[in-house]
Amino acid sequence: MPRPARRRVVVAIAVPVEPELVGTIRTTDDRLDVRYQPDLFPPLRYPGEHRGIDGFRRTQDQETRWQRMLYGAEVVLGLPDSVLADLVRTNPGLRWVQATTGGVGEQVRSSGLTSEELERVRITGASCVHAVPLAEFAMFGVLAFAKQLPHLLVDARARRWDHHPMHELAGQTLLVIGLGSIGAEVAQLAKAFGMHVLAVNSTGRGEDPNVDEIRPPRFLGDLLPVAHAVVVALPSTPRTRGMIDDRLIRRMRLDAVLVNVGSGGVIDEQALVRGLERGAPAAAVLDVFETEHLPADSPLWDLPNVLISPHTAASSAQENARIVALFTENLRRYLRGDELIGRVRPVVA
Repeated sequence: MPRPARRRVVVAIAVPVEPELVGTIRTTDDRLDVRYQPDLFPPLRYPGEHRGIDGFRRTQDQETRWQRMLYGAEVVLGLPDSVLADLVRTNPGLRWVQATTGGVGEQVRSSGLTSEELERVRITGASCVHAVPLAEFAMFGVLAFAKQLPHLLVDARARRWDHHPMHELAGQTLLVIGLGSIGAEVAQLAKAFGMHVLAVNSTGRGEDPNVDEIRPPRFLGDLLPVAHAVVVALPSTPRTRGMIDDRLIRRMRLDAVLVNVGSGGVIDEQALVRGLERGAPAAAVLDVFETEHLPADSPLWDLPNVLISPHTAASSAQENARIVALFTENLRRYLRGDELIGRVRPVVA
């Protein structure tokens, strides 16, 4: 008696990735029907990018093929936020979308999908993929002001040879707000520098070998006055939006460095500007902003104690390889019926 045919799972790759990585996805399981059409994506500005050059438009034929690829898939790699709700509602066979970024909860919320729709179509994020580059950037920001990088650059341009003391990270206190994959990586790097590491998470519970104390959010106002560096690694949710407000900024030390590698909406930017102008915190290192692109008239551009990154700290030449490693692990879990890594829960979205 012939064995029953194994069910085919159609996978659409909706972001540009290298051919060898497409091959890696195809060889994950022989039940996969992987569909990828590289000519449907804009030319890329640098390796590992997903957005591509501005002004790209698909031809009518390309748009037809794009929609056929997406709307015929059970699994999609990439979060096409502009068509996410339409994709979910017009593709009854869609069961899972793997995003290539972290903090996708805000995109899911803005799509207007219902809890029932998010039960049918699982959406997973990729914050763990970006933990290493974001944590490295956070520590770069802390080091930049500890070692007086702005002062050094000004002196170098003026050909000025002027001795001045610098700070050491060893023995200082770093506070991580948000102890997910990014926050945990920050804690590990900070501990390697000999820092005392505090953390705030939603429950105040948990264990991390690199964190000396974990507290719930209600203790944030008590922890800020002792922190020489504060790293925000929170996504934007209804509970976290505007969380770092004027009251909390006023609790920060005069010599504190505030770093945000989470979501721009977590920090009240007007309150931050007021704090920076009066000298507390001493400096800010920002990769994310309330409005992106950061408006040209934002006072953050002109403040000498602010280091701005145009939401690019997560970018890495290794990014696609990490994304595909996560995706293939999740594919195996999906085919087994196991829980997926990084799922956005309907109650949170």
